[in-house]
Amino acid sequence: MALRNNVIGAINLVAVLLSIPIIGAGIWLTTEPADSCVKIVQWPVIILGVLILVVAVAGFIGAFWRIPSLLIFYLVAMLVLIVMLICLAVFIYAVTLRGHGNIEPNRSYLEYHMDDFSVWLRRRVTKWDHIRNCLRSTTMCAQLNQTYRVAQDFFNVHLTPMQSGCCKPPTKCGYTFVNPTYWISPINTAADMDCMQWSNEQTQLCYNCDSCKAGLLATIRLEWRRAN
Repeated sequence: MALRNNVIGAINLVAVLLSIPIIGAGIWLTTEPADSCVKIVQWPVIILGVLILVVAVAGFIGAFWRIPSLLIFYLVAMLVLIVMLICLAVFIYAVTLRGHGNIEPNRSYLEYHMDDFSVWLRRRVTKWDHIRNCLRSTTMCAQLNQTYRVAQDFFNVHLTPMQSGCCKPPTKCGYTFVNPTYWISPINTAADMDCMQWSNEQTQLCYNCDSCKAGLLATIRLEWRRAN
């Protein structure tokens, strides 16, 4: 009996230690710009971590007070939660497998396209109005104007995916740099629909562009992979 209780205690300790980084990862995701605008996995991750913690505490109580029914609940519930955690990790890995950026000539930053991402992820940004308003409230584009005044300096910087997609027109559109969020339009803007969506109005920029949606998905992909 003592040996069994020690084994359960050791398992519970591992479960408690496991739940802390899971809860921490969920809380971290809620603070990131992309995931704060598109709430998908933060709360499932936090809830899963809290449930693992609660079940581990129940196991401690059952082992300490020798309550067989509570121990049976603990074993079944922990097994289910471990399976759910594995399924969540595999799912996140599967939907973020695609989505690497594309290299543009004479640019250090990458650019992103919606077709690069999984269908499931693309469906998360179909209701764009709320997400766009959330992105507009950030300072990610304004920060570029304060830092980069010369075109070559801007072209040599490694922009975040959202800055690359939302704060400037796509490179293939052929716009001429004035500052990071103000560009002179070429004569022909028919290269891509995003070329016509671009606006020098600071509240518009490329927030309506597919490149902005792709940049958001690329950021979510990076954040989820770090949390995973």
